Amino acid sequence: MNVIGINGSPRKQWNTATLVTKTLEGAVSLGATTELFHLYDLDFKGCISCFACKTRGGKSYGKCVLRDDLAPVLEKIAAADALVIGSPIYFGTVTGETRSFLERLLFPYLTYTVPYGTLFPKKIKTGLIYTMNVPEERNKEFGYEQIFQTNERYMQLLLGSAESLCAFDTCQVDDYSKVVIESFDPVHKANRRKEVLPLECRRAFELGQRLAGAETITA
Repeated sequence: MNVIGINGSPRKQWNTATLVTKTLEGAVSLGATTELFHLYDLDFKGCISCFACKTRGGKSYGKCVLRDDLAPVLEKIAAADALVIGSPIYFGTVTGETRSFLERLLFPYLTYTVPYGTLFPKKIKTGLIYTMNVPEERNKEFGYEQIFQTNERYMQLLLGSAESLCAFDTCQVDDYSKVVIESFDPVHKANRRKEVLPLECRRAFELGQRLAGAETITA
């Protein structure tokens, strides 16, 4: 069992990266091997709409033709048994790097058939982790639920099973006195990081165990 982790945050030791790492630790606890990639370390672009992955008889049919830092990561995902992707929510959606990654990961496998289909060689388990400032009770008001459901739908259509883990009302910085952020209560945020983040880490660990679990995925 091999599980790939993707950190779509520019920070390697904050909320998103912590939860992705805990997910991989959960997978390791059941004997899985894991590998973590930080998207902001990679030099790559999103889909360039060249349609090489859709060209009949083309050498790159069903796979992205671009050869950059993301290409070997996509190859490792194709050979993996499970995948976890984490991203903070910036301006109402995932980070730009995460969106570009999803385009490159998913579009080559999508077939424009009736009904839509997938060229992905097998079924794998996937997990999606989101961290955000928005409190849980305002999640629907901000329209985030639709974003999460859309991503799950594409993962299920093209790769296999999918589930999401959301960490709401997260703490942004170590010291709010050093930055101009008046919209949030620093005491409340510090308490959230101290009291709630450990609970989120436990949920992430359990997600990793589910991803590495022995049950198979049916089409």
